[in-house]
Amino acid sequence: MITETRDINGWPFFLRRWGDPSLPVLLMLHGFPEYGGAWSGLAERLSHRFHCVAPDQRGYGQTGGEDDMALYTTSSLTRDMAALIDDLGGRVTVMGHDWGAAVAYGLAMFYPDKVDRLIIANGVHPVPFQRELAAGGPQSEASQYINWLREPGSEDKLAANNCEKLLSFFTAKMDPSWLDDDTRDAFLTEWQRPGRLKTMVNWYRGSPLAVAKPGEPITDLAPLPLDRLHVRQPHLLIWGTGDTALLPEATAGLEEFAPDLTRVTLAHCNHWLMHQDPDAVSRAVLDWMP
Repeated sequence: MITETRDINGWPFFLRRWGDPSLPVLLMLHGFPEYGGAWSGLAERLSHRFHCVAPDQRGYGQTGGEDDMALYTTSSLTRDMAALIDDLGGRVTVMGHDWGAAVAYGLAMFYPDKVDRLIIANGVHPVPFQRELAAGGPQSEASQYINWLREPGSEDKLAANNCEKLLSFFTAKMDPSWLDDDTRDAFLTEWQRPGRLKTMVNWYRGSPLAVAKPGEPITDLAPLPLDRLHVRQPHLLIWGTGDTALLPEATAGLEEFAPDLTRVTLAHCNHWLMHQDPDAVSRAVLDWMP
């Protein structure tokens, strides 16, 4: 692995890279509350096939970010990665997890000329996800943490007692055995950079997603521009079925928006599938590639 910093959209983005730069680029986009280094295990397994590039996205890790909410809308975050793709030389395969999946979908839908193929690992398309968030059912209940994170000062509560509450995000209702001491300490290093937790949480504050209270559906949502929210590229969805934060119903009907969709399920994995079984995830990616 090598590291570098590149000026992207007027901000210094920290990148980790694996593999021969002459290979096709695989842009790997992390979610909350991770950072680019969280892809290391998977990137090492894919670097014979791809030039793997994993940025610390805006607000995270060694990239950091300004405390300006306009920088954390999904469209702004997607523009960052579109500019990075240009800087890397053009069309790439994009892989996203969690919040990184939201950016990956944005790239595929709004910058289709920059994305050759789309890989999502336990992430959700905005239409079925918003549908389930608004329904007041199981996904609404599972996503109440979003409303909590949006509250003023939530970053201070996450930081208290050596990030005790934030660490609980990894362990709540899901097998945390992958989170060894070295991995935990690496996360703590990134979270405890000055101002970092606030800019990380700003991703939630900048999102338009509406989360209903359990049993109280939201029925007056503004209509989404459905005709613009289609994935035309070949699309692989890798899903750990033990995920208790993102539920299977949040992907129901995805084929309507991604007609060239392949689904791979990993029954022994949860939301953190890349950490739990990077061998299985890498096999799914390599078997799907042409």
